[in-house]
Amino acid sequence: MSKPWDRESDYRRREATRVIRDRFLIVCEGAQTEPNYFRAFPVHTDLVEVDVAGVGANTRSLVEEAIRRKDNATREGKPYNQVWCVFDRDVFPAANFNEAFRLARANGMRTAYSNQCFELWYFLHFHFNDAALHRHAYGQKLTGLIGKKYEKNDAGMYALLQGKQATAIRNARKLLTRYFPCNPEKDDPSTTVHLLVEALNEFIPDDGE
Repeated sequence: MSKPWDRESDYRRREATRVIRDRFLIVCEGAQTEPNYFRAFPVHTDLVEVDVAGVGANTRSLVEEAIRRKDNATREGKPYNQVWCVFDRDVFPAANFNEAFRLARANGMRTAYSNQCFELWYFLHFHFNDAALHRHAYGQKLTGLIGKKYEKNDAGMYALLQGKQATAIRNARKLLTRYFPCNPEKDDPSTTVHLLVEALNEFIPDDGE
């Protein structure tokens, strides 16, 4: 029988040899709704480290915070392979929204936006929709679809919707084809959340692993 200190030594050796293939930073406009969703992804921690931050800031401020965190990580010798900014069109001025895209691109970061709101991504798990809806309408519709009152900060939304995720991805892709050329600030409804979802799915182990 191995001694407790032998088991601890084995654990340390395994930790020392573990290779992190990717490091993700996901900075979200919402303080809880989006972070709760992305933190629930069952990624393989031997392959990826995912840092999720809900900063409760508007679009430009959010991107500036993502830049700050990205630069700090690089200075500390732990750079991120992918940095994502998650934000909504919502009620922010068009200039703020467009500037957020410009800043993100200029700093090598990706965007997962929703016009009008993140709940559009949830709704697409059930139905395709290319008609503009007020952001408050999505919560009401989700209440009727998920079998309980929809709460913005519900930490169980990933688990609740995961079985319909392929449908949501397909609907989000189809929705983007409605707009040519693409203009995220005006394309209502539209979302690219599925791009971040697909990136995270690359690190979810197959059943049985």
